[in-house]
Amino acid sequence: MNNQEIQSVKQRFGIIGNAPALNYAINVGMQVSATDLTVLITGESGSGKESFSKIIHSLSARKHGQFIAINCGAIPEGTIDSELFGHEKGSFTGAVDARKGYFETTNGGTIFLDEIGEMPLGTQARLLRVLENGEFIRVGSSKTQKTDVRVVAATNVNLMDAVEKGKFREDLYYRLNTVPIYVPPLRERGTDIELLFRKFTTDFAERYRIKPLQLTDDAKETLMAFPFPGNIRQLKNIAEQISILESDQNKAIDGPTLAKYLPQSQQPSRTMALFPYANGSTHAESFSERELLYKVLFDMRRDVNELKKLVRDVLVGNEQDGRQILHTHKDLFDSITPDGDNRASSDVTRFLPANNGSLRTDTPPSETYGGHPPVQIFEDVDGDINDVTVEDVSHETEEDDSLSLERQEKEMILKALRRNNNKRKYAAQALGISERTLYRKIKQYEIDEE
Repeated sequence: MNNQEIQSVKQRFGIIGNAPALNYAINVGMQVSATDLTVLITGESGSGKESFSKIIHSLSARKHGQFIAINCGAIPEGTIDSELFGHEKGSFTGAVDARKGYFETTNGGTIFLDEIGEMPLGTQARLLRVLENGEFIRVGSSKTQKTDVRVVAATNVNLMDAVEKGKFREDLYYRLNTVPIYVPPLRERGTDIELLFRKFTTDFAERYRIKPLQLTDDAKETLMAFPFPGNIRQLKNIAEQISILESDQNKAIDGPTLAKYLPQSQQPSRTMALFPYANGSTHAESFSERELLYKVLFDMRRDVNELKKLVRDVLVGNEQDGRQILHTHKDLFDSITPDGDNRASSDVTRFLPANNGSLRTDTPPSETYGGHPPVQIFEDVDGDINDVTVEDVSHETEEDDSLSLERQEKEMILKALRRNNNKRKYAAQALGISERTLYRKIKQYEIDEE
């Protein structure tokens, strides 16, 4: 397909942008449309996967047939078989009449199965039979029926991961993935972000008869740097929101003004802005993984500095009793132990001098919590500090903590999984990394999700 044909398809289906990955995906869709091959469209939520299913149907020989889009994740598990394949009268409670399913009513057309990864295993077996033989059976019936339907599926999850976890049939995956199409996320489309923002604000201004927004150079940089986890859908919402709330401004929108409308928790970190292409990688997954590592480093550095100050205060006295200092900084000791293990602060107290000035030994010195040994304070019977200096403790603490990056990263992943009931999708969002990266980290650290 030449560039002119691709531009014609973009104009017809309202696709904005010139990113090479986007043009390649459109080109694949145009080429496969003339066949009856099954297509699997992958990409993040909100990246525009449904538009590609419409391109494939509209340019195919089935364009005069029916096209129907079905969100598999929105249909309850108990009724999805009936919705897709139909049912007979009395086949289940509430089935007062026989009903045709989508595969029967769309005969000769195209079915778009969005969020195919959410389909139950039993329904997957039925779908595989349709793809292999063009046959299906209504719920409550024993009669095999034929259908001629083209299936275009889409997902925003890694189906191979789902196959490994037993949540998706491997044979169905390979049957669906005859022709794969990858729709790039918005953050990988470069200047397309600015083009789409201008299109949305212009359309909104025409609809409500207000002045279209203009962005300053720093606002454009802010817009381009934002990761847009919600992709085109999120960009459109932000464009419409700022169009209404800033419509009375007679000047162009600057960076700080635009930043107010971008979710703070999703804005790129300063470190990412300083190192956008480390190691020559341009993939979004690399950004997210580096951002997580930088966050771990910064948090660990802060904890180490606070721990140094705490130990220094204990050693030099600072006109405070050691127990008072430990009580004041209890959260620091608790933060460096696994969830639910609050023994660190109490066990450090055990190593403080007893009333007679001797060293407490009721807790083994070798016992550690989360990789951090309890702080040991040595005093003689007169209460003087001997043989231990602030510099010695600070040096040892810094050396120990410099080796704990992987432990800190593993603990962050464990906390995110626990807080989200081991749902990787939401844990990955909380950590700011892709689900694929999270899955790789779980395998790397041999994390048990049970």
